[in-house]
Amino acid sequence: MPRRPAPGGGLAILVVATVLAVLAAPHARTVRGLVAGAVAGVASAAPSNLPALRPPDRGAARAVAFAIAQQGKPYRWGAEGPGAFDCSGLTFAAWRAAGVAIPRTAAGQLAGLPQVRGRLRPGDLVIYRSRGPSRRHVAMVVGPGRMVEALGRGIPVRSTTIRGGYLGAVRPGGRQ
Repeated sequence: MPRRPAPGGGLAILVVATVLAVLAAPHARTVRGLVAGAVAGVASAAPSNLPALRPPDRGAARAVAFAIAQQGKPYRWGAEGPGAFDCSGLTFAAWRAAGVAIPRTAAGQLAGLPQVRGRLRPGDLVIYRSRGPSRRHVAMVVGPGRMVEALGRGIPVRSTTIRGGYLGAVRPGGRQ
């Protein structure tokens, strides 16, 4: 019996294709044509009952690509890379790599960046309560239902499922 593709699988392909396109910016015209053809194929094959997910803008795609590339690096309180990160150091460095200045701390990011209205998008930051010294934890949305975070001592930077119960979500880069 043939296997049915997982619902939403085409959306993951779309996010990956977008990130790869941004990374290949020196060859953007060629890549843009390839991605446009792939997106059209995915869109026509996607079930119509799935919610639409807008691809990240160029800055968000660069920030997401940076955060994803840091997976496996150790957590260290106060670190902003390149060898180790704390939670807000990771999001700060990712958006800096995309050319966007944001506040350094999770609390500053929550207070100083535009609140998300509507669905989360790749590059958005989700802020949680924490028991740590800052009382806040931040992670970056990297795709549908996924985030990258530097959670705490002994846990390397990782990709995980977005947890509910966050205090708020913000969208760096002035995009709404």
